[in-house]
Parts: sequence; structure tokens; C-alpha cells
Amino acid sequence: MARARAAAKPDADADAALDDSRLTHLVGYASSRAAIRMRRVFTQHFAPLDLKVVDFSILMLVAANPKVNQKQLGQALDISPPNMAVTLDRLVERGWVERVRSTTDRRAMLIHLTKDGSALVARAEKIAATMENPALRALTSAERALLIELLMKVATGKAAPRR
Repeated sequence: MARARAAAKPDADADAALDDSRLTHLVGYASSRAAIRMRRVFTQHFAPLDLKVVDFSILMLVAANPKVNQKQLGQALDISPPNMAVTLDRLVERGWVERVRSTTDRRAMLIHLTKDGSALVARAEKIAATMENPALRALTSAERALLIELLMKVATGKAAPRR
């Protein structure tokens, strides 16, 4: 009878927050937790466009760099050449980018936005401009700028250029 009551009674600690104090001093843990939250925000806003983080990143880089090639994109995003090829194939199939042979180096294939890709980039930029605001409401605009600057320093291993 006591076992039946114990089984029926939920564990009071099951919903209690875990003590993560042995982790919170680690930049990697804090940045990972923040990244999880920001990825959820991204997914919530871009799921209707069926756009993944990697697709968004590639499209934004292509929009900003008209003479970019597959190798440069892979290096910038730390994506292996085979995975980059597969990802670009998917973007080509969706009609967002095209591979165009370089006029200066006939061996090189440049990645260009299509008309549909440019329209998607414009739409995505409008969404991206405000999508993070609710998740970052605890930060002032100066703190947000500082956070971005510090994360970029960590990511690149060097100081970010001042704007």
C-alpha cells in the first residue's frame, strides 16, 4: 500500500530547478544556454519560411558578398566542403541561389542570389531586425552591442572593428 502511494505521488524535486552553479562561471556554458534560446527564437520566426540557420547565414553572406564562392562560404561558416555542396544544392533546388562561372577565373563557381533569393533575403532581414528583441529585453542597447562585440572577439580570437 505504501509503495502504491509513493508511486502515485510525483517526486517533489522532479520540477525543481537544478543547481548549475558549477557551470555558470564557464563562458562556454553561458553562451551555449544563450544560443539554445536564440535558436528557438530563430526557429519560431523562420519556420514559416522553412529557413534553417545555415540557410539564412549563407543567404546573408551571399547577399553581402557578390563574388563569393563555395569554398569561402564553407570557411566562413566552418562547414566541410561536402556538407556545403549539399547545402548549396538544396538552396539551388529551392530557387534561392545559383552557381555562376566566374568571368575572371573560369575554374571558380560564384554563388549568386536569384530573384526569389533576393526577395527572401529582404523578407528575412525584416524579420531578423526585430526577432531577438523579446529575448534580449533584459539588455540595454549598449549592453546588446557590447555582448555582440565580445562574442565576436571570442569567435574570431581578435578585437572586432569599431563602428
